[in-house]
Amino acid sequence: QTPKLDTRAAIFRDGEVLLVRENDGRWSLPGGWVDVNVSVLENVVKEVREEAGLEVVPRRVIAVQDREKHNRPVYAWRVCKIFVLCEALGGTFQPNSETTASGCFSLEALPPLAEEKNTEEQIRMCFEAAEAKTWETRID
Repeated sequence: QTPKLDTRAAIFRDGEVLLVRENDGRWSLPGGWVDVNVSVLENVVKEVREEAGLEVVPRRVIAVQDREKHNRPVYAWRVCKIFVLCEALGGTFQPNSETTASGCFSLEALPPLAEEKNTEEQIRMCFEAAEAKTWETRID
């Protein structure tokens, strides 16, 4: 079976990462399944617009990860997760069918995470990429 693709956007403001609150109350980087006939970068832009209300420009691929090596629970299918550093151009959050709030958090003050989507380790990696002058994409 061909793996599914999942994109996650890392957007930073004043040294804090933007997270969205899922319907179950846990938080994640904006993102989701890559739609058919949509590129990875187009999907990142679409998901951020839908979930966080922001217009963004993708700047750098942070990592391409095998979900099974980093997230739980293990799914019946394989997933390739692509983390992308993005720059926010503008916009405003509006509650929607997938997310109920957005907020910016320091690494030391992360809220409860939707760990099937992103872990503290993955968010730490995004902080490292955002702070680095140069970054080598991590690939599993």
